[in-house]
Amino acid sequence: MNKPYLILKEAVFFQEEIKKSRFLTFLQPAKGKVEAMQFLADIKAEHKDARHHCWAFIGGSPKDSVNMGCSDDGEPKGTAGKPMLAVLQGSNVGEMVAVVVRYSGGIKLGTGGLVRAYSNGLQQLCPSMPTMEKRFFEQFQLQCNYAQMATLEHILLAHSGRLLEVDYQQSVQALIEVDREQVSLFKQKLQSLMQGQVIAKKINSSVNELG
Repeated sequence: MNKPYLILKEAVFFQEEIKKSRFLTFLQPAKGKVEAMQFLADIKAEHKDARHHCWAFIGGSPKDSVNMGCSDDGEPKGTAGKPMLAVLQGSNVGEMVAVVVRYSGGIKLGTGGLVRAYSNGLQQLCPSMPTMEKRFFEQFQLQCNYAQMATLEHILLAHSGRLLEVDYQQSVQALIEVDREQVSLFKQKLQSLMQGQVIAKKINSSVNELG
């Protein structure tokens, strides 16, 4: 996965009462299914008297349908988990888990009423939830002379890159970082402007969460 995407920055919460049933909507950052299920377990322990703990999660990129899941937790099939997941997917934000806790009031809501009840909390939270951008980078080591540094900095600026470490000796030893989507263009420009004199050797990959 090379493309940047938004992720949930911090937990948010919404609650409402519908026909004497209380619906508590928790939205929490979660990197992957393990973190999502741990949060679900924590909510179940905290609200063990509740009748239902319905959930949905997006463990990675909002475009990665493999790393997603949901559950109706005893509600009629398709009335809770899937509507919740649909709202999360519609937000185009990844790495989060939603749990809706229902304290039943004894009045039946019907399938349509349940769908609206389980999705409404997320519909209230998602448009204004705090997010930050997750970007993917490659790290390279290279060696150049002092006169080439200005050109290197210009190329990095043009391709979402930056200097991480610089060691000024007889030549300049530099550790740099380049946006993964820009690596191919960066290498082409480096080859062209440095006339093949400077070679970037890949040493690592990294992830930055910005915002």
